Amino acid sequence: MGKAMAETVTLSIIIVNWNTRDLLATCLDAIRRSLSSEGADTTLQAEVIVVDNGSTDGTVEMLRRDYPDVRLIENRENVGFARANNQGLAASRGRYLLLLNTDAFLRGPALARLVRFMDEHPEAGIVGPRLYFGDGTLQRSCYAFPTLATEFYGAIGLDRLFPRSRLFGRYRLGYWDMRDVREVDVVMGACLMARREVFEQIGGLDERFFMYSEEVDWCYRARQAGWRIYYVPQAEATHLWGGTARVLPVQTVVQLYHSRLLFFRKHYGPATTAAYKAVLALACLVRLAALPVGVLATLLVMVRGRASAQTRLRQILVKGAGYRSLLWALPSL
Repeated sequence: MGKAMAETVTLSIIIVNWNTRDLLATCLDAIRRSLSSEGADTTLQAEVIVVDNGSTDGTVEMLRRDYPDVRLIENRENVGFARANNQGLAASRGRYLLLLNTDAFLRGPALARLVRFMDEHPEAGIVGPRLYFGDGTLQRSCYAFPTLATEFYGAIGLDRLFPRSRLFGRYRLGYWDMRDVREVDVVMGACLMARREVFEQIGGLDERFFMYSEEVDWCYRARQAGWRIYYVPQAEATHLWGGTARVLPVQTVVQLYHSRLLFFRKHYGPATTAAYKAVLALACLVRLAALPVGVLATLLVMVRGRASAQTRLRQILVKGAGYRSLLWALPSL
């Protein structure tokens, strides 16, 4: 950023934004620091492409005023995360492509370390860094591909009861401490670097995934095409997703599982998809049955004066409403 582009760009950083102006500014500032931090590669030529999905919060004006070196693609409306990323990918020039969320902030020379890993491992098609929550705790940012078994374990709570089990906890890889480089199935799309050859071979994100699971599908297709996917903890970023103050809208729960159903339908066929719908119905019933217990326990904590309990209560109620909506929507999904 801020330097004249060489004919060959090392890295294209693609950021999709929708009404997150302040987060975007923090994200862009973190990119600048990463490119100039100690241990960074001074020869690394990077371009930043922001695809704005019809924001009304002053994002575009901010970019033109404060970040004139950013390449801006403006959409008149929210065309979805996958389609917007594809617009950025199509406009990119780098030999490596980084998909970065506005709430993901690079730490130190993260970019140089991811690029170096890709340079040294030509078999690597996609890589992701170690991610931390805003409070500094480790975020589990890589997963196994979802299967009917892993979804069933999640539906009845076995993955949470036995998170370190290699059987019940295998989706979130809870038995692994995430300290070392490891080949994995999926890295989180909040900060995901891909080789240009992957994009050219398998195409961009599937735009039928309006939101959620698009990176799972991309990683699955990359793996099917013979590429390897790695978690690279030497590169680090902070990702605010999942923080204690975050409360998802009701419709987001439906969208989350609609995308997961699309993944099953696309890759596993109709029989497995039908079975997965039954698993989802079971998951909804289990969570709705447990809702009064969660509300009661949280109310007791509120009585003791813990400020975080009010946010927790909102999360429980919103998730409950989301699972109720999902249960009603399942027949048509």
